[in-house]
Amino acid sequence: MIIDCKGEQLILSKERAIYWPVKKMLIISDLHIGKSAHFRKSGIQVPDLVNQTDLQRLTALMSEFNPDNLIVTGDMFHNNFNSDANGFMHWRQRFANLKVILIKGNHDTLKNEDYEALDIEVHQKELLLWPFRFIHDKPVEPDEYYNITGHIHPGVIIYGKAKQQLKFPCFYFGKHCAIMPAFSVFTGLKILDAEQGDCFYAITPAKVIAIKA
Repeated sequence: MIIDCKGEQLILSKERAIYWPVKKMLIISDLHIGKSAHFRKSGIQVPDLVNQTDLQRLTALMSEFNPDNLIVTGDMFHNNFNSDANGFMHWRQRFANLKVILIKGNHDTLKNEDYEALDIEVHQKELLLWPFRFIHDKPVEPDEYYNITGHIHPGVIIYGKAKQQLKFPCFYFGKHCAIMPAFSVFTGLKILDAEQGDCFYAITPAKVIAIKA
C-alpha cells in the first residue's frame, strides 16, 4: 500500500516494513534478534525457526525493494550476542553493501565492538532525516519533525459479522507520530486507543488494509 506522509511517498509492506523510495530506504522496528535463543537459554523451548523466518522475510524485502539503506528503529537485538545473532552475522555478510542504521532501543545492549563487527551505524537516541525523526519511542513533546517509532508492537482489532473479531499487527499513523509494527513474528500486540483522524493499517496475511479511527 502506498500512502502520503508529510509530502513523502511511503510504501507499507505486509511484511511489517516501510519503504521510502526517494531515499532507497527500508525501515523496520523491533527485529529482536536473539529473543528465541534467550528463551531457550532460560529453558523455554522456542524453536530456532523463529529467527530464521524473520531473516528470510528480511531477505525477501531486499529482493523486492533493493534498498541502499536499512533503518531499524530500535530493539534490533534482544540483549546478548547469542546463536541467533550469529545467524544474523551470516545474513549481514550476504548484504555487505547495505548500509544498516540502528537507533538504539531498550533491548539493544550489545557491546560497541559487536555493532562494529556487524558494520552497523548506531545512533544512541534518534536520526533526523527531514521531515522524519526516527526514534525508538515517541518524544513527549511534538516538534516540526514527524516521528517514526516502534517499541510498543501496535495491533488493531477488525470486527466481522456475528461479533467475530480478529487481531492483526498494524502500522499506526497519528498527528505527530507513526508507530511501526514489530518486525519479528515472536512478539505480542498492544491494542491502541485511537483519536479522531488517526489511521491504522492492518497487516493481514494477504495485504495491508486501511482503517480510519
